[in-house]
Amino acid sequence: MMKYAKLFALFLLIVFCSFCNAQNKTKLPTDNTRYETKEVIASYGPNTSVRTIRQDRKGNIWLASNEGIIRYDGKSFANITGKMSSDRFFSVLEDRKGNFWCGTYGSGVYCYDRKSLPTGQAGFQHFTTKQGLVNNQVSTIYEDKSGNIWFGANGGVSRYDGKSFRNFTTEEGLSNNDVNSIIEDKTGRFWFGTRGYVYVYDGKTFTVFTSSGISLTNIWSIIEDRKGNIWLGGGAGLLRYDGSTFTNFTTKHVGYVYEDKKGNIWTSGTNDNRMFTLSRYDEKSLSNKKPTVTEITQSLNLFGILEANDGSIWFGAFDGVYRYDGNIITNFKR
Repeated sequence: MMKYAKLFALFLLIVFCSFCNAQNKTKLPTDNTRYETKEVIASYGPNTSVRTIRQDRKGNIWLASNEGIIRYDGKSFANITGKMSSDRFFSVLEDRKGNFWCGTYGSGVYCYDRKSLPTGQAGFQHFTTKQGLVNNQVSTIYEDKSGNIWFGANGGVSRYDGKSFRNFTTEEGLSNNDVNSIIEDKTGRFWFGTRGYVYVYDGKTFTVFTSSGISLTNIWSIIEDRKGNIWLGGGAGLLRYDGSTFTNFTTKHVGYVYEDKKGNIWTSGTNDNRMFTLSRYDEKSLSNKKPTVTEITQSLNLFGILEANDGSIWFGAFDGVYRYDGNIITNFKR
């Protein structure tokens, strides 16, 4: 009897330890929905808003649009989300593993990979607040130097390490507004542009980033240029921060900021006629308070900007996507 009592005690100890280990790990639910891809091929691009434009490692152009996630291979446009979600897609990102993260403004995030289905076929995994996402309204997606995926959403930020989500909200000191832009600078600090304030995160604490005399609210876009300067676009215009001082290049609203391979700064923002304008700030004149600015085109609304591998500039608008080759603007509407 003593022998069986010892065996039973050992069994209870093993069960208890297994339970404790399980309690220390936060895993995703195993029932998160997986969708098969049903691509819809067309010779034309979307006719509605395109907010984010990316180019993948194979050279394909990816568009996050009101009509879905669309891939352009140089010949045709493939809507890879089809009728999977009727929500607007705001963002798309290819991570270092070749997975594509697609953010909607209402249905959470879809991850497109080659092995997401039980059959091993390409498909989508769906992540929402049920799986740990801070909010289903996702504005922007960013991958940091460690391979974590960050999701800027309405009311906070989620960081996904491949297994679980960690959320940052007002409890951690972040704004309760849309998070529109996320970057990690060369020093490892994270910058968050929100409809409220600008926040800097050092890995432990969120700090409101302020400047006397300049309003740093309603920020839509943050980038770091090759020299380490931080550029911010938003309601206060186009701002450059060199680590100690700000330079304000325009006080008109700027929605998106982009640096090309030559160091020119591209913006989409409003002009004196209250039209949205695609503008290029010449790199050689950026040391001046009034640099050389070239207005490329006007539109009722403009969104994301991308320089493709061939040097052409792609930009999203309220009525689709356009490509500027330095001379001609091409639209891809029906």
